[in-house]
Amino acid sequence: MTAPKTETRTCLACGAVLRGRIDKKYCNDYCRNNYNNLQKQQAVPPSLIKDINNSLLKNRKVLASLLPEGEDTAKATKDKLLRLGFHFKYLTHIYTTQTGKKYYYCYDYGYLPLDNDWFLIVRKRSD
Repeated sequence: MTAPKTETRTCLACGAVLRGRIDKKYCNDYCRNNYNNLQKQQAVPPSLIKDINNSLLKNRKVLASLLPEGEDTAKATKDKLLRLGFHFKYLTHIYTTQTGKKYYYCYDYGYLPLDNDWFLIVRKRSD
């Protein structure tokens, strides 16, 4: 009687022969981390992520620059926001009040659209 053939398993990252558990995929933590980081890198182009993060940070900086020292609210026109380099399509989250008003945020700074292309600029208070 012959022994059943065993399949040689190899590390997904470096190709080394694996020993141990039958469901083992990597030879060590370094290979596991390296493999997963490469998968994430290939899923979304790093330049796209970098560009979006830069736009979000720029939006936050623009909103912060419009608030006077010590104030939590101010008003600005759409034209002024655009001249300062604000991009309306990039935001981190939206907060809807009980009355249905929508505040658009870039991290801890946000804006509420008002009439006639005016915006209320707000700073979220830390909890």
